[in-house]
Amino acid sequence: MALNIPGLVSLSVFFTLTLATGIWASWKSKKDQQNRNPTEMAIVGGRNINVFIGLFTATATWVGGAYINGTAEIVYLPSKGLLWVQAPVGFALSLVIGGFFFVNPMRSKNYVTVMDPLQETYGNMMGSLLFIPPLLGEVFWFAAILASLGATMRVILDIGGSLAVLVSACTVILYTLLGGLYSVAYTDVIQLVFITLSLWVCIPFALVNSATESIYYTATHQSYQDPWIGKIEKQYLGRWLDDFFYLVLGSIPWQTYFQRVLSAASPGQARLISYLSGLGCFSMAIPSVLIGAVAASTDWNQTSYGLPSPLERGESAMILPLVLHYLCPAYISIAGLGAIAAAAMSSADSALLSAGSMFAHNIYRKILRKKATEREVLWAMRISMLVFGAGAAGLAFYSSSVYDLWFLSGELVYALLFPQLCCALFAPSTNTYGSAAGFLVGLLLRVLAGEPALSIPPIICYPGCSLVNGTYSQLFPFKTFTMLLTLGTIIAVSYLAVVLFQRNLLPRRWDVCNITGGTGTLIPLRQVGKQRGSPNVGLEENRD
Repeated sequence: MALNIPGLVSLSVFFTLTLATGIWASWKSKKDQQNRNPTEMAIVGGRNINVFIGLFTATATWVGGAYINGTAEIVYLPSKGLLWVQAPVGFALSLVIGGFFFVNPMRSKNYVTVMDPLQETYGNMMGSLLFIPPLLGEVFWFAAILASLGATMRVILDIGGSLAVLVSACTVILYTLLGGLYSVAYTDVIQLVFITLSLWVCIPFALVNSATESIYYTATHQSYQDPWIGKIEKQYLGRWLDDFFYLVLGSIPWQTYFQRVLSAASPGQARLISYLSGLGCFSMAIPSVLIGAVAASTDWNQTSYGLPSPLERGESAMILPLVLHYLCPAYISIAGLGAIAAAAMSSADSALLSAGSMFAHNIYRKILRKKATEREVLWAMRISMLVFGAGAAGLAFYSSSVYDLWFLSGELVYALLFPQLCCALFAPSTNTYGSAAGFLVGLLLRVLAGEPALSIPPIICYPGCSLVNGTYSQLFPFKTFTMLLTLGTIIAVSYLAVVLFQRNLLPRRWDVCNITGGTGTLIPLRQVGKQRGSPNVGLEENRD
């Protein structure tokens, strides 16, 4: 296949438009920066993002390249099908639950990052430990997005994936460095419009292609492969539920989410953004579902792709760009490429900004340089984004494993960070001992459960664990079980530590986390945790 010159030109125009929007937003943020904290402007937009922009940026954050590509892939796979497409409903419910339960306590206290309540409750050092899983998650996520975009451009434009990765990474890093959340939010508007229009333009051409059978018929009847509606077999119900709860609850404790709602002008607007973006996220999956259904209904031998099919060639992950390229006219497939590029960049910039924000605010300002000026923190944020972006671009060249690393780090965020955040916001009587114990228990249980994608064998075989083709598969909902056990450990150990020190069963000098408040007398348990702002919120000192 020859180099697709029109596609390359159109993509260059899109990248230029995105970069120009980011630079304009950077100028706008500096104009609005008068009498405002420059760090808060970069991280949460000075808490001045309106509902319209907030809705677009929150929706675009979740509707990334993996979202639209992955949805189409799962519908296409004969072993999965539509019933296994959980992300649209899972993310939508996640945003609704986040708006209902988490927005008010976070926004009312004017937190800047998701790590703030954790550091406030459990101390800076424990907070720095909890910072590791989301940091790895954001970096691996950025790398996975770049790898996906590179593979897509290789299919449609016939250019090297490494060139696509470098150009995309440089564009995202540049406008995110310049304008922070303002640049990310305003470019998200452009990107979401591109995604919506481009995909919907491609749908009619793919549906009426002569090689494609009616998707209404193939939804329930076997044609070129099993019906794309799919089915959930009884033995896989536990895994289905585990993945669903992972998407719903595990999507909440991410800085990319809270960065949007914390940037709203009021808690009411933050909740509205969260609710509406959930609806937007769900609706944006419809084009990908249709494209996956088309792929499952296509006789690939009638196309220039030929046989064997994408499934047999192991190219199922690329099914969306393959449909655009082989079932649509060339000029239409170029529009589809714009959608994929837009989706990738809309999530990549969010991941980069999230990682840089947490490092600058929670690690550099609160631990490394407590007397740092606002300008110094801002530069720490920019330098960290540059380092994280360069590292992610390097990882993108190893795309065979970067997705697996992201999934594993995302599961660690679900198992470790979600229960910690719940306890910090809704059970302030928990303390650093419980937090540390919960972290260790959750980490051990998740690692000992194994990870087939990374060739890590399970040490703990839960009920239903089976050996298939030399690989162990856990059918028990162990991710949710690990999260619940972590939650219980935090609460139980926190209470146990209070009892041991309160009743002098352990000497007060052993209280290295200072939950006793020094040498003072412990106050009743019901008043635990009301002292906010202390490095280790625990039992207050009774000052007579």
